[in-house]
Amino acid sequence: MKKFLLVTALLSSSASAWAHDHHGANGGRVQDAGAYHVELVSKSEKVDLYISDANQKPIAATGFKAIGVFVVNGKAQRIALEPAGSARLSGTASDALSAQPKGVVQLTSPDGKTVQAKFN
Repeated sequence: MKKFLLVTALLSSSASAWAHDHHGANGGRVQDAGAYHVELVSKSEKVDLYISDANQKPIAATGFKAIGVFVVNGKAQRIALEPAGSARLSGTASDALSAQPKGVVQLTSPDGKTVQAKFN
């Protein structure tokens, strides 16, 4: 029984490690958002979201928009993200964010479809 519990604990900790986000080309955390990969990079009040496909090839941000809802100083803060570069959406928070903010990004593609990415 103890051996079974130990194996179960090890497997569940390994599974949760696989579910964690990884770092992208811009130094941010990467999560899946539907068919896209999004990389979240924050520095002080600035928030950038880079969009790529399943092969990590950048996708033009033209026509995309996003809303990020992050925990800032213990409160939820909504940040609008607009195209600001070839494959980047950008926005500004009213207060400084941590280097790895927790929250959710809702991404709307040019065809109007909406997907989400969660950053823990």
